[in-house]
Amino acid sequence: MTDMLRDFKFAFRSLARAKGLAIAVVLTLALGIGANSAIFSIVRGVLLRPLTNRDESRLIYIRQSAAGIGTENATFSVPEIHDLRERVKSLTSLGEFSTITFTMVGLGEPRQIRAGVVDGHYFEVMGLHAVAGRLLNASDDGPAATGAAVLTNRFWTTGLKSDPAVLGKTIRLGTRTAIIVGVLEPSDPYPAETELIANVVTSPHHLSATMVTGREHRMTEIFGRLAPGSDLEAARTELRAVHSAIIKEHPEAYSPKADFRIDAVQLRDQITSNARTVLLVLLAASGLVFLIACSNVANLILARTVRREGELAVRAALGAGAGMLRRTVLAESLLLCGSGALLGIALAPMMFSVLARYASRFSVRALDLTLDSNVLWVGAGLALLASVLIAYVPRLPSADASRGFGLTSAGVRITGATKRRLQVFAVIQIAASFVLLAGAGMLLGTLMTLQAAQPGFETRSVLAVNVPVMSFGRTPEQIRGFYRQLQERLMSVAGVERVAVGSTVPWRDAGGLGNGFAFSVEGRKTDNPQDDPRARLRSVSPGFFAALGIPLVAGRDFTDADRDGGERVVIINARIASQLFPGQDPVNRHLMWTDGIAKFIGLNTEPRRIVGVVADVDDERINPAPAMTVYHPFEQELAGGRVFIHVRNDPYALVPVVSRMVHDLAADQPVERAATLDDVRAEVLAPERLNTLVFGGFAAVALAISIVGVAGVLAFSVSARTREFGVRLAVGSQRGRLLAGVLAEGLVMAAIGVAAGGIGGFVLARVIGSYLLPVQFPGFLPIVGAAFVLLVAATLASLLPAARAARVDVMQALRSE
Repeated sequence: MTDMLRDFKFAFRSLARAKGLAIAVVLTLALGIGANSAIFSIVRGVLLRPLTNRDESRLIYIRQSAAGIGTENATFSVPEIHDLRERVKSLTSLGEFSTITFTMVGLGEPRQIRAGVVDGHYFEVMGLHAVAGRLLNASDDGPAATGAAVLTNRFWTTGLKSDPAVLGKTIRLGTRTAIIVGVLEPSDPYPAETELIANVVTSPHHLSATMVTGREHRMTEIFGRLAPGSDLEAARTELRAVHSAIIKEHPEAYSPKADFRIDAVQLRDQITSNARTVLLVLLAASGLVFLIACSNVANLILARTVRREGELAVRAALGAGAGMLRRTVLAESLLLCGSGALLGIALAPMMFSVLARYASRFSVRALDLTLDSNVLWVGAGLALLASVLIAYVPRLPSADASRGFGLTSAGVRITGATKRRLQVFAVIQIAASFVLLAGAGMLLGTLMTLQAAQPGFETRSVLAVNVPVMSFGRTPEQIRGFYRQLQERLMSVAGVERVAVGSTVPWRDAGGLGNGFAFSVEGRKTDNPQDDPRARLRSVSPGFFAALGIPLVAGRDFTDADRDGGERVVIINARIASQLFPGQDPVNRHLMWTDGIAKFIGLNTEPRRIVGVVADVDDERINPAPAMTVYHPFEQELAGGRVFIHVRNDPYALVPVVSRMVHDLAADQPVERAATLDDVRAEVLAPERLNTLVFGGFAAVALAISIVGVAGVLAFSVSARTREFGVRLAVGSQRGRLLAGVLAEGLVMAAIGVAAGGIGGFVLARVIGSYLLPVQFPGFLPIVGAAFVLLVAATLASLLPAARAARVDVMQALRSE
């Protein structure tokens, strides 16, 4: 211990004379250790932290899919849930959860909320408790029950400031009322983050015959709790057997083309599934940064050891053994790495804050995370690992150092083995940087493609406002009258050019109606309705296409005459016209919905006359893809409640006017989420932009460290070869050749690094893809771009050492020994 303390004191004094090196090492390690500590804390909190649910290892999520029609999660219908509950014995019980949107009145301003509608077994199955009041139970089931709702903890604490007075309040949810009976404990929301969870009686649709008896009316997600003695695999096997039997019993509800299947996973795995890939990739990226940092520090330490060879040789000649010399180097590396760890831990909270906000885009579990105290142990462990690795990089002199190093030599001599080590570490840095740069380039390319995509309609001058359909105490005709009056009043406002009503805001409401509904057209009928084409359904008012600048290709727009009770008409997009009416005029032909779900959502299946064709637009994907869309007159199919206002001036200046006019017509009507379509598009692109920013940041740090590493290796090489350069110049070598030689050395290291990075990245991706998760390979342009950036960076990093070599003074170099 005494010897070690003496070594630490000596190391401190020695490093005090090399402040530049010490600062470079500490900062480099701080970046690597801080990033890894923050990422570890997030990964542990999101992927590894247990759920708050009681006995969560017994809790499973059951999913039905229909891959044949592109539906990853088809959810379940009431008859399907009833069959599973009756037949599956490996589960003690099932809990039901349907996500639904309510207009809520009674807690502050009227607003639209996302809520869960559950049965009386849900909270018991989920193993959750109340922090105030009570949760829903079996007494809250049935059509005769009183409407009851439980507030989620996040909504109660943030939206209602933890006000205990809300318990017992009666609120209005859509067309029904409910009493707030309790507040849920903090928990991970799934399948959706909601403001409250209510019993079935609050949703008239859930009590309707179409919901209760319709096997194809799937909108409920189910959770199960494993029975004693049963495990996940046993439950999965039994579920599949029961599901196969149900399909055979009801072939009309399960299209062979759809390929319905059932599966079960642990609830925690399901909750973290969206974030797992992103966080593991992020962890790998931070690991690469740490590898680059350690390689760079190893280079710096190795170079410093070579410069100290004379000193170490003297100590070896005086009797210092290899262990004592190694301990000297280890003391220095421990001081450097320990200081880097302390600074890294100090930086970790800031990095954690940024990365936690990023992770919250993919998992709600990241919203309430705090920096894990175990991060201190991670930092200490990484510092210890780095210091040991770095301490064993340099070659130490033996006792006959007088013959090996030349005790009287004041110059720096670099052996072939040492030079190869320096170059290997530089190549490792470049290889790891190449992987990060290629990945960041791929994300950047994706973002640029999305940003450059043209939506096919006006976005900058169109303001979209959510004014949801309110049916409480209003007849359908009164609702239609409300929107007609609102449109008339808005058209009277200066600067407003057009006003229209629609069912969905482009991109923001994507996927609200699944992957569309099956339909058929006059003259084209299939043997099986389940094989019919599928189209998106949109309800729009007259003038909608003009307001968004969507061209009318044929026929006419909707008019005020296209009202409820009149002839049912539709407008189709150009893709339907070209695919189903090739070489024909689709106007005045007929279309009808054949999807089994149509009757469950009140969609009339009578034939509808096609009165117009509009240009193709994709209002679901930023990068447009071919899709079929059918438009209904808003007054024939009420839905959504989105107001679109095309203005000449600043769209946002109109928001207070819209709110005032809406509340003049209906005081309890919510007015929410006003934004231009351009800003809606930017909001949808935010995750892609954040992906690029985060991984681009890692790549930039890696590139900066690598540039320093290459420059350091070449600078050290030049300083060690000063006399050689002097001799070469003295015998007639041109300075340009020296310059080119050093530049070539840097480019060769970069080229080898790029090749190693490409091969290593490919192998790593295949391994990860085989055992953990599928990995998308960068395309040609990101790979070429990353290689080009690294080669240019290596050239720039080589310029200063090369210029120094070319400026060597011949006489001074010859006298340097």
